[in-house]
Amino acid sequence: MKKIYFLLPVVLLACKSNPTVISEKASMATSKPIEITYKVEQNDVSDFLKYLSSDELEGRETGTKGIEKAAVFLEDFFKKNNIKPYFSSYRDTLTNFKTPAYNIVGVLEGTDPVLKKEFIVLSAHYDHIGLLKKQQPDVINNGANDDASGVTAVAEMAKYFSVTKSNKRSILFVFFAGEEKGLLGSKSLVQKLKKQNFNLYTQLNIEMIGVPMKRDYLAYITGFDKSNMAEKINEYTGKKTIGFLPKEAEYELFYRSDNYSFYEVFKKPCQSISTFDFENFDFYHHVSDEFKVMDISHMTSFIQEFLPAVTKIATSSTEEITMNK
Repeated sequence: MKKIYFLLPVVLLACKSNPTVISEKASMATSKPIEITYKVEQNDVSDFLKYLSSDELEGRETGTKGIEKAAVFLEDFFKKNNIKPYFSSYRDTLTNFKTPAYNIVGVLEGTDPVLKKEFIVLSAHYDHIGLLKKQQPDVINNGANDDASGVTAVAEMAKYFSVTKSNKRSILFVFFAGEEKGLLGSKSLVQKLKKQNFNLYTQLNIEMIGVPMKRDYLAYITGFDKSNMAEKINEYTGKKTIGFLPKEAEYELFYRSDNYSFYEVFKKPCQSISTFDFENFDFYHHVSDEFKVMDISHMTSFIQEFLPAVTKIATSSTEEITMNK
């Protein structure tokens, strides 16, 4: 997650509706959820996250040898799971970084001849903040929660769709570089997509889901009041999957991750999903953000619970997720 300046004056988001009211409404399913027989394997989640947050990758700072190893790992994952490159290769070179740096972008074409012209974007950033400059026993900011956890979730969703072929819409799977440098990867990519007249329906960006919250909902969404996404996700899962987190509005997290780059250009529902609630994780941008403190069982359950939602988003006959007026 891009650096949060906790000492800045608090500026509350101007809400056009009462988030509490929306949250209550969002918890009520209005249609029967899709039944998913596919099972996310905990060992797969663990193995993927363990390598991506390993010391070998040296904190995955954009432009370093460590993130290059991560890029190769993600390319190999796409190849293995029959996710095709969106561009001429999986590597999308950033236009706004001083040295070569790459988003990793794959695509799975939709199965419906009409709906496949619409895209959903499932994304997370695979960069982190790299090595500490001061000498101490541990200098590697492994970034297990931030955001290897989100990358793992998107990768598992890519595997799911590759196996089930259940997406009528086309899906762009994106692993962003440069997020920690100022959302550079998403800012670069979105301009290229805009020139292509990219037909975006919605974007779900996954950010820091490595540990659970002690709340009556699984996760929160940034910019809760900006669209009906929370309501629809809860309808699709048949659970109170998404809730309203006041701290999210207080710190304006909607503007602090790669969803904002897409929203700014396309003005479509583009939001981030997270379980980092400022109370459940003490190692934000810290060398102790490591694999060993991640809750793999929670992550596996999180991904499993979201499968009905992403499936419905990828298959609904109309664009049901809309911006609030």
